Amino acid sequence: MKKASISAIVITTFFYLCCSCFGYAAFGNDTPGNLLTGFYEPFWLVDFANACIVLHLVGGYQVYSQPVFAFVEKWATQKYPESRFINKFYAIKLQVLPALQLNLFRLCFRTLYVISTTAIAMAFPYFNQVLGILGALNFWPMTIYFPVEMYIVQRKIGAWTRKWILLEGFSMVCLIVSLLGLIGSIEGIVSAKLA
Repeated sequence: MKKASISAIVITTFFYLCCSCFGYAAFGNDTPGNLLTGFYEPFWLVDFANACIVLHLVGGYQVYSQPVFAFVEKWATQKYPESRFINKFYAIKLQVLPALQLNLFRLCFRTLYVISTTAIAMAFPYFNQVLGILGALNFWPMTIYFPVEMYIVQRKIGAWTRKWILLEGFSMVCLIVSLLGLIGSIEGIVSAKLA
C-alpha cells in the first residue's frame, strides 16, 4: 500500500507539474484554467484530449458516487422495508446476455442524482475558480495535516524531536502553499466578477 501511494503521488505530481510548467511556458500569465481551451489546432487532437478527459471523469464520478448510492439505498431499504418500489428486483432477459436485475428505485434515484449534479455543475459560474477554492481548502487538512498527525501519533514521535520538527515544518509549508492557492483563487473569482 505504501509503495502504491508513493507511486500515485509521484506520478500525479509529475503530471500536474508538467501541465503547470508547460502551460505557463506556452501562455504565460494568460494561461487558461482549462489548458485545452488555449489551443485551437489541430482540432482532432484537442477533441481527442477532451474525450479522454470525459472518459477519465466518468470513471472517477462512478467511483466517488458509489458511497452515496450505497448510503441512500441502505437508508431507503431500512426506512421502507415493505416498499416494492425500493426492494423488488425485476429480471430483464436479453437474448445474448444473461438476465439483468433491475431495481426501479436504483434506476430512478441514480438517474436523478446524475441529472441534478450535472445541472448544478452547469449552472455554477466561475467553475475553475470555485474548484481552486475547494481544492485549496481541502488540500492541506485532508492530504497533509491529518496524515502527518496520524503518523506522529502512530509512531509515537515525541514533540520537538528532529523528525517531529521536520514533519510539522512540512505541514506548515504546505499550509502556506494552500493559503496562497486560496488567495489566488479568490482573486480569480473577484477579477472574473469585475471583468
